[in-house]
Amino acid sequence: MYEVDSRLFYACIVLIAIGMIFSLSLPAFTVLYYDYSSYHFFLRQFVVGFVGIFIMWKLSQIDPDKRCIGSLTTFEVIGFTLFFGSFLAMIVMQFLPTSLVPVTGGAKRWIRLGPISLSPVEFFKIGFVFFLAWSFTRKLDHNKKRLKDEFVLLFPYFILFAIAVFLIAILQKDLGQVVVLALTLIVLATFAGTSKRFFGLFGLAGVILVFFAIITQEHRIRRFQSWWVTNQDFVLSFLPASMADILRVSGAEEPYQIGHSLNAIYHGGFFGVGLGNGTFKLGFLSEVHTDFVLAGIAEEIGFIGIFCITLMMIYVIFRILKISSRNKNRVYHLFGLGVGTIITMAFLINSYGITSITPIKGIAVPFLSYGGSSILALCVGIGMVLMISKKADLS
Repeated sequence: MYEVDSRLFYACIVLIAIGMIFSLSLPAFTVLYYDYSSYHFFLRQFVVGFVGIFIMWKLSQIDPDKRCIGSLTTFEVIGFTLFFGSFLAMIVMQFLPTSLVPVTGGAKRWIRLGPISLSPVEFFKIGFVFFLAWSFTRKLDHNKKRLKDEFVLLFPYFILFAIAVFLIAILQKDLGQVVVLALTLIVLATFAGTSKRFFGLFGLAGVILVFFAIITQEHRIRRFQSWWVTNQDFVLSFLPASMADILRVSGAEEPYQIGHSLNAIYHGGFFGVGLGNGTFKLGFLSEVHTDFVLAGIAEEIGFIGIFCITLMMIYVIFRILKISSRNKNRVYHLFGLGVGTIITMAFLINSYGITSITPIKGIAVPFLSYGGSSILALCVGIGMVLMISKKADLS
């Protein structure tokens, strides 16, 4: 057995610490508007951050191969608990009273337990990655198969994913999380042994599914239209005038949030306006400590600060993928790849969204956005990666 990857552990601590700092700086307007204490968000993020760090450390000390319950290893027990526990919670929460599961934006997304609110979908993502890694290792291999045979093998996973889409995209109205799960499923299925043809067909099916998910919800149609209004002049300039006239949308409301986000990034310039000195967080850019945290950070510490944070995020992803690639155990290999994919996709989707490259999806920035469920779930995932890092030669 090798040593725990301490570099990954400390890199995650740095990102969590950065998130703590900006949970004090960015929600300034929200604190005044709701008459909260000045340290309302910081104290909660501070506690959650330290609990998350403790979870990572504690999990890193466990031997993933140790038999725990019957023939199940410790790693498998943790993974199955996450998967089935969060899956059951997403179903049950729809039937619980609003005193326990408040309705936010017309959907039930959080279970409130006293001062604590937990989002089961965040933990489900980690459990979903484990289940796919565990199951794909037993079902898929790299031997060549006919497309029909691959479809038969993967059909149960399509059913599972369809149920997840219903629970998350329909009941919770959270399409962004479904996009992350779909991309993770495609990546893991590809590396587990499916052919390139199936990868292409699976990807096309995913695009079609997202398209139907958009056109069946009025708020998603408006969100897509507002994104298109912002970008259509640039895109349509490359097309013939007759085609551009057909695709041009007029009368749609331009997304003020994206406008303020871009202005905040521009205002930050190269070095930023200084920690705590941002102006767009003062009522112009709502949710600046959650969905638009990167825009708020960019204004205060500028391009240099965002560049350093991006490098740190890339380093975390690199360490995870290195652990994955150096593991001979296929379950560990696919699990590490899945966790790395989730972090990568979440960071890219949020970054592209706040800069209007893609429609905004409301995905939390890993470790940086305010929110206990996201941080705790990520820390569990990283803790499990640290567990399996002891089985990989990282020298």
